[in-house]
Amino acid sequence: MLDIQSIRKDFPILSHTVYDKPLIYFDNAATTQKPRQVVEKIENGYYNVNANIHRGVHFLSQAATEAHEEARKTIQRFLNARSSNEIIFTRGTTESINLIASSFTDAFMEEGDEVIISEMEHHSNIVPWQIQAARKGISLKVIPITEKGELCMDTYRSLFSERTKLVSVAHISNVLGTINPVKEVIEIAHQHDVPVLLDGAQAVPHTKVDVQALDADFYVFSGHKIYGPTGIGVLYGKEDWLDKLPPYQGGGEMIATVTFEKTTFNELPFKFEAGTPDYIGSTALAEAIHYVEQLGIEAIAAHEDELLRHASKRLEAIEDVRIFGQSVHKSSVLSFLIGDIHHYDMGMLLDRLGIAVRTGHHCAQPLMKAFGIEGTVRASFAFYNTKEEIDTFIAGIERVKTMF
Repeated sequence: MLDIQSIRKDFPILSHTVYDKPLIYFDNAATTQKPRQVVEKIENGYYNVNANIHRGVHFLSQAATEAHEEARKTIQRFLNARSSNEIIFTRGTTESINLIASSFTDAFMEEGDEVIISEMEHHSNIVPWQIQAARKGISLKVIPITEKGELCMDTYRSLFSERTKLVSVAHISNVLGTINPVKEVIEIAHQHDVPVLLDGAQAVPHTKVDVQALDADFYVFSGHKIYGPTGIGVLYGKEDWLDKLPPYQGGGEMIATVTFEKTTFNELPFKFEAGTPDYIGSTALAEAIHYVEQLGIEAIAAHEDELLRHASKRLEAIEDVRIFGQSVHKSSVLSFLIGDIHHYDMGMLLDRLGIAVRTGHHCAQPLMKAFGIEGTVRASFAFYNTKEEIDTFIAGIERVKTMF
């Protein structure tokens, strides 16, 4: 059992008021709030250990380097990667996917080759592949979804051909909350000798991720989704794959030798980390992961599942509600519409009651088209949320409903 009231004291923003109402923050799928420990880690880094890393011989540089590389090892352990060389720091999920889209396409794909994605993908797992399609002539195949918001696995099996080179899908949908059967997705792809990239942005804050148990070839996530800072993210890749991929960017850090005639590239993981790394962000991300581990990912998942069940039951009782995403296997997201009330109007009026939700297409316009809608209201929960907040949220919806 989590001591929620004690936990909430670590998040000062949760005690704020909005329009003279207590803040209820239900926009965690967009970004999570940060505990004191993470902010203090950032402050300590800049005040006490700030120096460019890896090449310096002086004390501060060595201390900053050690902290940065220890953060890499923390993420390795968190994901159960085989080696810290398989952990690449990026600016976030979006850059991680762009890195693979660019480098993998350059190394292994030709005109007419195919990438399989799904209908529920975030734009960051669609647009990078479309850029490569325009640049190199590759094509996309799309796994459709059911009315419940689940992948059509039979159709997925039928999409493979001799031209299929990669599968790239979300572990958990940012709109539907659907927890996809990613282990099965990977097993099917590997039967065709096709590697798999998993977008884990919505998964790592809510469920245990073991990349070796999944046998994932690539796995990506963002720090700010798991109570860490913005502008830092992770690309996990099997070492064999990363060794074969060309660099994504050129510059300092990622080189071994440089002459005007030729450059040789650094070893992993540095081959993919051009320029000065975000060594402050990496250590703060590691601190966020320590925080999550201290609470226990199983305890977090249990509390958030209880919140989701409570919220779903209360929301389903409202007349004219439509909930998008009814999978049995679901994480802490509720996307919905009430009657003919526009999602933007609902979000604006809930905001006046101090309740923060997300409205719109949630960077998933093809998914909205599949459901025949323009957007939804999305409430997304974290371990610091409470049933009392959900009850206030439901009362707020009822109040807005009466206005229409």
